[in-house]
Amino acid sequence: MELTQIFGSNVFNDKVMKKMLPKQIYSSLKETIERDAPLRPDIADIVANAMKDWAIAKGATHYTHWFQPLTGITAEKHDSFISPSEDGGIIMEFSSKQLIQGEPDASSFPSGGLRATFEARGYTAWDCTSPAFLKEDDNGNVTLTIPTAFYSYNGEALDKKTPLLRSMKAVSRHALRVLKALGNNTSTKVVSTAGPEQEYFLVDKKYFMERIDLMFAGRTIFGAPAPKGQELEDQYFGAIKDRVSDYMHDLDIELWKMGITSKTKHNEVAPAQFELATIFTTTNIATDHNQLVMETMQKVAFRHNLVCLLHEKPYAGINGSGKHNNWSLLTNDGINLLEPGNTPSENLQFLIFLSALIAAVDRHADILRATCASAGNDYRLGANEAPPAIISIFMGEELTEILEKISKGEKISSKDAQYVRVGVDTLPVIPRDNTDRNRTSPFAFTGNKFEYRMVGSAQSIAGPNVALNTIAAEALDEIATRLENADNKNTEAQAIIKEIYKKHGRIIFNGNNYSGEWIKEAEKRGLPNVKNSVDALKAFSTDKALKLFEKHDIFTHKELHSRYEIYVEHYSKQVNIEALAAIDMVKKQFIPAALEYATFLADSVMSFNAVSLTPTVQENLLKKINILMTSSYKNLSRLESTLAKTQGINDVVKKAETYRDEVVAVVQLLRKDIDSLESIVPRDMWPVPTYTDLLFKL
Repeated sequence: MELTQIFGSNVFNDKVMKKMLPKQIYSSLKETIERDAPLRPDIADIVANAMKDWAIAKGATHYTHWFQPLTGITAEKHDSFISPSEDGGIIMEFSSKQLIQGEPDASSFPSGGLRATFEARGYTAWDCTSPAFLKEDDNGNVTLTIPTAFYSYNGEALDKKTPLLRSMKAVSRHALRVLKALGNNTSTKVVSTAGPEQEYFLVDKKYFMERIDLMFAGRTIFGAPAPKGQELEDQYFGAIKDRVSDYMHDLDIELWKMGITSKTKHNEVAPAQFELATIFTTTNIATDHNQLVMETMQKVAFRHNLVCLLHEKPYAGINGSGKHNNWSLLTNDGINLLEPGNTPSENLQFLIFLSALIAAVDRHADILRATCASAGNDYRLGANEAPPAIISIFMGEELTEILEKISKGEKISSKDAQYVRVGVDTLPVIPRDNTDRNRTSPFAFTGNKFEYRMVGSAQSIAGPNVALNTIAAEALDEIATRLENADNKNTEAQAIIKEIYKKHGRIIFNGNNYSGEWIKEAEKRGLPNVKNSVDALKAFSTDKALKLFEKHDIFTHKELHSRYEIYVEHYSKQVNIEALAAIDMVKKQFIPAALEYATFLADSVMSFNAVSLTPTVQENLLKKINILMTSSYKNLSRLESTLAKTQGINDVVKKAETYRDEVVAVVQLLRKDIDSLESIVPRDMWPVPTYTDLLFKL
């Protein structure tokens, strides 16, 4: 089958709807999708029947409402299409009610106090703006999958999608006000768009199954470095191994069938690390697709006897994995509001929207930082492989110069087109972009979009995009109000750009974010540097955050507090799992292995003495082993007592702080002992696969 036939073949997309729905029904559904019009029940009945017929024709026997609870992954409950008939047989049915609303048990999902544990009722509601699709498993079972929002009996959002849809509505409303004030009366909707780049590691399944730290924590809690890491820089964009290429090919096919535009794939910096990037689409669909990308990566890896690792830092000493969230705003008539054009200095609309983002990010850097907070990302951020925990904006020289001159009231002259000349006659002359790409920046303008680089590889992109949409909506709301009340729109717009740069220009930094000088400079500028997740998450508990999210109808007070509590608890649970895995491995694997080698050395010493030889090497090794075993046993006991104490703390925040300050610290001390033992104990006596096995035996 050709690629053009494969792509979207498992999606109830516009092409399928046109074919299967009466013209009037199709038009009405499109009105709902594109203009947020109410969906009439009679329309929903016809759509549901057509969706069922399409799915059954492709082998589906069940349907599911697919949603994104606050676990960070997806959830689904499957129901068959069958209903009993009067003659004792069955008929295949799928009503509008079954399409529009479902009722999964909500009691076992995290709610952060939004509901009592004994209250089970939760609801899913069809998100018709994200197309239904078919999911196939490896045994050929097909399920009609309907993207939905998930909410409580009282209407509170229990998921990541509902706030995302709310935030998209808010940013559209205020962006349109700005456009109208600037004279654009043709655009009727603005959507936020996203194009996430997904980084991941692959490891041979047989090695993964022998490491309970990888199985339970997603990362190696122990592991001495391999003789080679990434220092030769030979992995990045290198030739893709056949085994990995076969995996990537199968992954592409599965994603393409679900209408996911898997576009780019390549080797990443670290050994056994790779990246997949998709093409831009609206943020709710991009969020759905990224969840499917992660799920499909892991599913397809198993077919190839591989395991896909999505943890932000599976291995110490080499690069971790992030998820670069490329974000922009697009009108329904195709205008990218962050497109500078050939003469950005003359593009007032672009400069206004650019300024809005500068103000938004500077005001709410703490909230953006909080959206990327996780136990896994704490090992990655600030490690000179990913952005530091300081939020800043990379703008590039040309745009910074334009804003600088506007702020000073100086005349701006548009530069002629710039070209890159390489000095080889046979190579073409290439137009120079108005910015380079700063890979050290957490929030970089990259031509016609912002690239938010702090997001962790295992995270849903919903949270960061909710924040981006909402803080942009706030800034655009203020700008729109000023423009609407101004007699001279152009004069007022220039005044706004000037004021924002003067007030918020401190957030712009075009240099090396990894440098120690930047940390000092950021402190002088008053930019926050929140180095761990427990502190970062506190941004969700501030009056400023509550005012922001309530004003734009994104979160109620209860909804926002619930997320703060859930994410803090999740941090504690993750660290607790890692500590328990560490205790298990040290007790049952590493100390027994070290004892076995120590016994071998002791026997060797006796044997040498028996024949009057000097066992200097064995004695020295035995002393080292003994010192490390004594230290590791001491730290093991310390970890057990520290963990027991921490588990008994009732206050959610205090518990997380203790996990961060005490439990993590002891695990790191224990790791130092065990990794030193690994460097001494022979390979054939070491009980788990080493970094050499995990990283270089694909």
